[in-house]
Amino acid sequence: MNRGHWGIESLHYIIDWNYDEDRGRIRTGFGPENVTRLRRFAIGLLKSFQRLTQSIAEMMRKLCFRTRLVFDYLRMTKNATRATP
Repeated sequence: MNRGHWGIESLHYIIDWNYDEDRGRIRTGFGPENVTRLRRFAIGLLKSFQRLTQSIAEMMRKLCFRTRLVFDYLRMTKNATRATP
């Protein structure tokens, strides 16, 4: 049970650190829940391509400047290659 707790805390830490979720201004309706789900999806997608020596924050910085890699990760282009950031 303790391991499961720290696994969840690890995800919360990644989301809070990279997206600064605690200072989010979305507070009404289903907005906060939907944005959190999108963030968790993005983190899960990044983790599926993550190398052992690479952090999620490093991957996010790289993807900010190389948007083609985002489309390659999602395989949204006709000639998408296996993304290797």
